[in-house]
Amino acid sequence: MQVLSINIGRAQPLDPHNPSRTSGIFKTPTVGQVQITVTGVSGDVIVNTQNHGGVDQAVYVYGRPEYDAFEHELGYALPNGIFGENLTLSGFESAACTIGDRFSIGDVVLEITAPRTPCESLNARMGDNQFVKRFFAADRPGCYCRVIVPGTIQTGDTVAYQPYHRPGIRIVDAHRIMRPGQTHTTDTIRRFLAEPIHIRLRTYLEAELAQREAEGS
Repeated sequence: MQVLSINIGRAQPLDPHNPSRTSGIFKTPTVGQVQITVTGVSGDVIVNTQNHGGVDQAVYVYGRPEYDAFEHELGYALPNGIFGENLTLSGFESAACTIGDRFSIGDVVLEITAPRTPCESLNARMGDNQFVKRFFAADRPGCYCRVIVPGTIQTGDTVAYQPYHRPGIRIVDAHRIMRPGQTHTTDTIRRFLAEPIHIRLRTYLEAELAQREAEGS
C-alpha cells in the first residue's frame, strides 16, 4: 500500500444559503511533509468536535479501490478527499479490516478504532441528500484510527499493514451494528467492548449494556 494523498480541510459552509453552518469535510490533497499528532493531521480543521475528531478518531483513512467502486456506481470521477478522509491509500479496502489492525507509515503508527458513521455533512459534500443511505448500504465505510506513534509523513510513502493479534471485529460488522435502528444482542455488545473500539462507540455500548442489565435482559 501507498499514501496517494494527505487531505486537509478548513471550515466551509455546507449550504451557501446558510454560511453560519460550516464543516471541515471539504478536504483536498496537500503537498510536502505533514505532521501527524495524537489529535490528528496538522492543519486539518474539525468543526463539529462533539461528533468528530478526538484521539480515537484522529485520522480517517479511505482506500482508492473503494473510490473505484463508487465511481463505477455513480458514473463519474471522484477526487481524493471528497469523502472527508485524511489519508487516501492505494490497495486498501476497509471492509477487509479488523478493529485493532495497524498501519505503519515511516515512524507513524495508526490503529483502527471504528468505521466511519456518515452524517448529513456527507450529503451536502456530495450534493445528494440520499448519499448517506447509499454510503451505509455500500459497506465501504473507511476507518477511523488513533495515533499510536506520531510523526511526519508525505504523499508517496509506503504503508505497512499489521493485522490485529487475534480474530476481532471486522470493520464491516461494526459498520452494520452502528446503522440507525439496528438492534444487537447482549453478547455482541460485550464482544465489542472487549476490543479497542473508539470512545464514542464504547460509551454508547456501555450505556446500552448497563440499561439491559438494569432491566434484567
